[in-house]
Order: sequence, then C-alpha cells, then structure tokens
Amino acid sequence: MKTFFCLAVCFFVCVSGWGRGDLEKFGPFQLALRSGLLKCNHNRNLNLDVSGIDVYFYDFSKNEVKTFTIDEAANGILSYPKLDKNKKFITFVGGFKSQIHKRTEEQIRDAFRTVPNSYLIMLDHSLYTNNKQGNRKSYERSVKYVHYIGKALGQMLVKIRDGGVTTQKMHCIGHSLGAQILGHAGDEFMRLGFERIQRITALDPAGPCFSNSFIEEQVRAGVAKYVEVYHCNAGGLGSSSVLGDVDFFINKNGQTQPNCSTPWIPGIFDSPKAASCNHRTCIDIWTASVRHPEWFPAWKCNSYKDFKKGRCATSEMSIAGYWNPGNATGIYYFKTDGYNLSS
Repeated sequence: MKTFFCLAVCFFVCVSGWGRGDLEKFGPFQLALRSGLLKCNHNRNLNLDVSGIDVYFYDFSKNEVKTFTIDEAANGILSYPKLDKNKKFITFVGGFKSQIHKRTEEQIRDAFRTVPNSYLIMLDHSLYTNNKQGNRKSYERSVKYVHYIGKALGQMLVKIRDGGVTTQKMHCIGHSLGAQILGHAGDEFMRLGFERIQRITALDPAGPCFSNSFIEEQVRAGVAKYVEVYHCNAGGLGSSSVLGDVDFFINKNGQTQPNCSTPWIPGIFDSPKAASCNHRTCIDIWTASVRHPEWFPAWKCNSYKDFKKGRCATSEMSIAGYWNPGNATGIYYFKTDGYNLSS
C-alpha cells in the first residue's frame, strides 16, 4: 500500500505540470503507439480490394440522392439527368468508424443542403474502416486500407474529370483518417490526370500511425493546388505536423477545444471521450463556417504564445473555414470564443 501511494504521488507530481493538450498526447492510441502495441502498416503492395465502398451523390436542389459502388460512381454521376458540370463538386470522406448515417455525415449534409451551385459526394468506406474487431485491431486494419481507398477515390475523380468536370470545380474534404485518405487520392489523381485537384481540406488529419510516418503517406501540400489543414486535437487523435499550404491551429494551440473535458489521469476515466470531443470539434467549426462566411478570422503568427499575447494583431489575416479565399499560406491561429457553433 505504501509503495502504491508513493507511485501515485510521483505520478501526480509529473502530470500536474502538464497542460491540457499534453494530457491528450498520452491518450489510449498514443500509449499504444509508443509502447509498440499499435502496428502501423502503410504497405502499398498489398493490392487490397476496396470495391465495397459506396458513393452517395446528393443533388439538394432537386432533393435527390443516388448511390453507386466506387467502381460505378463516375459513370453513374456523369449519367445523372441534366448534370450541371459547371457546379462545384464537393467530396467528403469521413474517418475511422465513420458511416453514411453517422452524426458527422449528417452534419456535412446539413451544411451543404442550402449551398447553391454545388453537388455533394460522400464516401462510405465503413466496410474497411469499422471497429468491429475492437478499436486497436480495427484501426490497424483501417490504416492498411488508407492508400487503397484514396487510390480508388483518385481514379473516380479522374474519370469525372475526363467526363467534362474541370479540376477547378473539385473540392475534397476529409476528417481524421479521411483527411489522410485524401493525400493518396491527390497522388493518384496527379499520377493519372497529370494535374491536381483544386482544393483539399484536411480536418484534424489522423495522428496515430501517421505523425511518425513518411510524408508521402500523409496529406500534405502539393497533393492539390491548395491544401488547407485544420488542427483541433494536435498530438492526440490528430496530427501536430505542419502539412498544408496553410495550417490553422484552433483555440489552445490546436490541441484542445472549449467544452471538451480533459482527465486528470491520461488514458483513464474519460480520456478517450475528451480526445474524441476535441477531434470532432473540427467538424463543428468547419460546418459552422459554411453557414457563416464572415466567421473565424485568423492571424498569421510565429507561435501560439505570440498569438495568445496579442502580438499578431497586425499580421496577415485571412478567413478560415469554407470561405477561406485560398491565398493564405503558412501558420495561422484563431479562436472560437463567442461563436455559437450550432447556429
């Protein structure tokens, strides 16, 4: 009992010096990764079959939705009656455990339901990225499929391009594992199409198995004409790496978000809940930006410390989110204080 008490005191002394973001760095995924329990396989020579991906095509102006397999999706979309190829083609890819009827996908649908001159395409890759084997084994399996899902998406988009939709009309958005999938989609599009997708938006790209991998295995600047990255749980479930043409770090250095509790003891009590809340807040923030073009001014800054002390007020400013004009580069910071993300 005395030994346990001493260990507990030592542990408390150690963690009491950590910040909120530091606690999330030692969540269950990070502990598994650092202990060698999480096996990360980025092998591109496995030839994994991903033909079971479903693609949903939404025309909200006509209140219609069409469903195709990934192999049939390009032809199906191009055959859609009175398809307007001058509209924007927005593609969303969810992350680990995502599924077409989950909360995140519903938020994306709601956000774009009233956006004019656009179609929404959503992937359901849950056949390969579900958690039916438990979180650790399922995540390891999902990581193996990232390259192949991205490759299939890139091939689909090239066929749509060949059917008359210009790359300037293509905007791909991904959250977490979906953001990392878009890195491979962009690579495949360049390999086959000899040009790049107009824009890729990476919402808190997955950190575990990617933060320590080769840059070619991650979403990054260069895989689209403009790559914007948003950080909400950097160092936890999201990557802390600077990856895009522009990287936005939200609230507390892109690590923790308001209203997401953080445990006193990492990996115990509600650490997974806190990390998940921080991680998916990027969805809340970004979908809110679709409805509010003037929200989320962001400032270019050398560090979060300078931003926190107001030393960047005269620096370059841009609007973050869906209405980001696409000319900001470098590292930007912004807060969401005073914004009702559900409005």
